[in-house]
Amino acid sequence: MIRPVRIGIQLQPQHAPEYGMIRDAVLRAEEAGADIVFNWDHFFPLYGDHAGAHFECWTMLGAWAEQTERVEIGALVSCAGYRNPDLLADMARTVDHISGGRLILGIGAGWFEMDYDAYGYEFGTPGSRIKLLGEYLPRITSRLGRLNPAPTRDIPILIGGSGEKKTLRLVAEYADIWHGFGERDEFVRKSAILGEHCGVVQRDPHKIERSTWWPGTDLAAAYVDAGVTLFTVNSSGPDYDLTTLHEALTWRDEYTPPQLSGLA
Repeated sequence: MIRPVRIGIQLQPQHAPEYGMIRDAVLRAEEAGADIVFNWDHFFPLYGDHAGAHFECWTMLGAWAEQTERVEIGALVSCAGYRNPDLLADMARTVDHISGGRLILGIGAGWFEMDYDAYGYEFGTPGSRIKLLGEYLPRITSRLGRLNPAPTRDIPILIGGSGEKKTLRLVAEYADIWHGFGERDEFVRKSAILGEHCGVVQRDPHKIERSTWWPGTDLAAAYVDAGVTLFTVNSSGPDYDLTTLHEALTWRDEYTPPQLSGLA
């Protein structure tokens, strides 16, 4: 399966005291040629002053759905434990319709303890959070299949995480996109483990797109050779510098996969 290489950007909704700063960054990212614009699902800044300015994920995605015309949008990633899974599915279906079928439903187990404590969610353990994600994913997919009106398309599910025994098994069962982490060799090793899980659940591993953070122009081709076709850069408020995005987009537009070199 041959996929085009895509470039996303995560506009981190932190340290922007006015929402207009984020709105402007989304406009600039779409105009620059980004394929996907992500935010994240947290309630406080992750970097810098944790008491700094911050905005909520899903209400923002609804605004992006109206503001944008071409880019796909989504959270990288939404935390399973923050919302009832049936409600999350309904929210995703609604944003899918508002956007005309451009939502990616990114989801993960969650990890930022400050979010849980401040908003009254049980933090638990890594194991209990992954267990909850495993319980919620079938509810999400079931609800998506019962909503009226139905989503405009089969909403792609992106799962973020690299846990070898549990998270990658959930990726094999439910994900259309796997967002993994680590150096290239580690990514290759975990991608192979994902392939083993796909064998167990009788799913073609090539139907799951591989995604990771942008490694820079010097390393990107090596990651493509390892199977990655979605790279995401990130940018934070208040200025939302898109320099790295432009570098990644230039690389994308100039890159020729080795297997296609010399072909008309």
